[in-house]
Amino acid sequence: MQPQMKLGDFLIAYLKKIGVDHLFGIPGDLVIKLFLQFGKPRGLKVITFSHEPGVGFAADGYARSAGKLGVVCVTYGAGGLNMVNPVAGSFSEKVPILVISGGPGEEERKLGVLIHHQAKEIESQLHIYKELTCAAKIIDDPNRAAEEIDAVIQAILRERRPGYLEIHRDKVDMMISVPKRILEWDGKFTGIPSDKRKVIEAARETVARLKQAKRPVIIVGIEVRRFGLTKEMIRLAEAIGAPVLTNVLAKGAFPMDHPLAMGVYIGALSHPAIHKRVAQADLVLSLGTLLTDMDLGIQPPEIPREKSIWAVENRVHISFHTYTDVQINDFIKALLKLPLPHHKEKITYHDNLPKRATEIRSDRPIQMAEVLHEVNDFLKERKEFMAITESGDSLFAGIDLRVGSSVYLAQGYYASMGFAIPGGLGAQIGTGLRPLILCGDGAFQMTGHEISQAPRHRLNPIVLLLNNKGWGIFRPIAERETLLAIPDWPYAELARLWGGVGFKAGTVPELRDALLKAEKLTSFVIIEVAIQPNDLSPMARKYIGAAAKKAKLS
Repeated sequence: MQPQMKLGDFLIAYLKKIGVDHLFGIPGDLVIKLFLQFGKPRGLKVITFSHEPGVGFAADGYARSAGKLGVVCVTYGAGGLNMVNPVAGSFSEKVPILVISGGPGEEERKLGVLIHHQAKEIESQLHIYKELTCAAKIIDDPNRAAEEIDAVIQAILRERRPGYLEIHRDKVDMMISVPKRILEWDGKFTGIPSDKRKVIEAARETVARLKQAKRPVIIVGIEVRRFGLTKEMIRLAEAIGAPVLTNVLAKGAFPMDHPLAMGVYIGALSHPAIHKRVAQADLVLSLGTLLTDMDLGIQPPEIPREKSIWAVENRVHISFHTYTDVQINDFIKALLKLPLPHHKEKITYHDNLPKRATEIRSDRPIQMAEVLHEVNDFLKERKEFMAITESGDSLFAGIDLRVGSSVYLAQGYYASMGFAIPGGLGAQIGTGLRPLILCGDGAFQMTGHEISQAPRHRLNPIVLLLNNKGWGIFRPIAERETLLAIPDWPYAELARLWGGVGFKAGTVPELRDALLKAEKLTSFVIIEVAIQPNDLSPMARKYIGAAAKKAKLS
């Protein structure tokens, strides 16, 4: 960095200073100058995809899995507005993404006519992104540009949510002033400071409540993962010795093969043993858990306030009073410094899968529950894999996947179809782990073609393409099934045409054999699994049944 430098050069230098080494994007006319700047040999690897939603989901998967800032560069209007849905998902699920957009230059704006890619007004895109980000700015003031870029990125990393920078194409070479503070800064971020007095008091009161409790339960939420607190969470859980649950959004934030792991809590839709254990708890310690309809099984919260401690969104709620200005990382670390009571309890991990048949007929069509059993067996001893699930039935099926201490990713709350394939590619870039992706045919037809990008980026995910010939998640409630029909693509053949390998599996032995063959291949693989049209995962059946019952009562 220099005290005076071009805006584009400063942005690249700033990103390098904070450790960014990948950038996802698609070139376009109103961002081409900046995009080509990113592409110069400065240590930034530029990853391009076919369509902006794929770019956004890939950056999201990269950031979720690697715990890093995901950076995206797209053009104005047609590019930036294509990114809205992925960014909305990142915002709602607390994923740090920086969106950099181009824009029209001053000379174009002086023409007094509509500019191509423009929606309503020149600043319409900025207004939209202000609704979807924690900070959004058009960078056009040479005296404030460096400070404004710094402020937006600081907000992203502080809040773990997306931010937005718009740089119009005639500003890329604008000379800007770089403050001494930024020049001398080491590139390391500090979070929002907690009120130390409140942290200490909240921790002491929590420990006092834990000492009184006979049957406590711990629920681990998404903030534990987003703020990189899994190791501290494991230490805290082991010190307390209580059963540990996650919710749908936070599945994987606590190792599923840990002796204290009991499973996924989804309110009344939980496994009966989990639901009973939470109901019997005299204290529920909930850390980083957002209250969403998905996580609560579309029912009001069941846990009484007087029996709960909730640490989330910079606050700790102990029964009916609240400590503000307490960050979750400081709260957990403060708890670890205090003498914690240790409980002893025999804990069993529970899922919703039926017991496997003792004999598997080789001619019987495979069922969704059997797919999950096979995937769990495959992942059990394979630490080099991660699991990623799509929305729809794949999301509900994923609740019953058990991936041990490996990475598990899903949009467990925002639940946008089309996330898993590009998200999995981004996750492999971020971690080096090989993705095993569960994806339905409906979602695949949205963004699944991005798998064709895998060979050029040297990526090799295995996709279980669950083909039930339509948007099957809605079949139990649809009166006209023709509304749920989609073309039956030749998925296995498409894999071959796009540079990978394709298999078909209609039975358990065929799926087992295909997984073993796929593991040995260095290319990407699509395993097209034939699912009966009305077959759903056990968890999807429970959720749809509860939703239908609620709809009748309302």
